[in-house]
Amino acid sequence: MFKAPVFSAAGERTGERDLPESLFDGEVHEAALWQSVKAYLANQRQGTASTKTRAYVSGGNSKPWRQKGTGRARQGSTRSAQWRGGGSVFGPRANRDFHEGMPKKMKWLARRSAYNARAQDGKVVLVEGLAPQAPKTKEVLHFLQAVGTHGNVLFLTDAQQPNLYLSARNLQGVEVQVFGNESAYHVLWADTVVIEASALERAAEVAHA
Repeated sequence: MFKAPVFSAAGERTGERDLPESLFDGEVHEAALWQSVKAYLANQRQGTASTKTRAYVSGGNSKPWRQKGTGRARQGSTRSAQWRGGGSVFGPRANRDFHEGMPKKMKWLARRSAYNARAQDGKVVLVEGLAPQAPKTKEVLHFLQAVGTHGNVLFLTDAQQPNLYLSARNLQGVEVQVFGNESAYHVLWADTVVIEASALERAAEVAHA
């Protein structure tokens, strides 16, 4: 069973706690992680890249030169792809759908695998009493320094916390989400995962959500 240190909102270590086996079962399925990250990144693509074919390029209504007698290769239009400023051939067109789906069970497996990977590295931290009364970036920065985090940090809260979100949005590499809304990609993106201790009561639900 994995264990994680518990900190107060002020950054003081108050103890250690067992992580629920429903979510932290010790299995890291690399193939599921790869498929999940690949699908997530593909689904972020807008598919709005678009090039002009020869039908959409202006000019070229007349033949550049006569068919025979010039010693040059015959040309029908300056809209052709071999001409500078001509149309593209087989270029990307707008409204392409890059969406990749995944079975639910594979998503669940990938999310649990991502949590297990972070727990194995000792990069899961629990925090109690995390409820800022006002948006203050300095308080979040002080907490991160006290805990000793490095790199990207993912905060997972028990419920919506607008003040925490506003406090952390100016910090590069820090993201705040509600526990259960994150994907395997977000967990792997983070070098340290900070989970609100009360949110772990929903660990079994999140493991299959």
